[in-house]
Amino acid sequence: MSRIIYQTDEGGVAVIIPTPQALERMDINAIAKKDVPTGKPYKIVADSEVPSDRTFRGAWEVDLATLTDGVGA
Repeated sequence: MSRIIYQTDEGGVAVIIPTPQALERMDINAIAKKDVPTGKPYKIVADSEVPSDRTFRGAWEVDLATLTDGVGA
């Protein structure tokens, strides 16, 4: 399963987890364009790339240079 990540206005990392039902109706790229805020670059990553320990989730960071899969519409 894949996740969509993008940098929030506060500098943190937002993670979108598409539901199986959404993935039946559209591909993950369409979901990203629809759900990522307008103008925000995003990356589609494997779920294994997102830490499973959410204890320090507020401290997660992402390098903007790696957000190369598209931009929210």
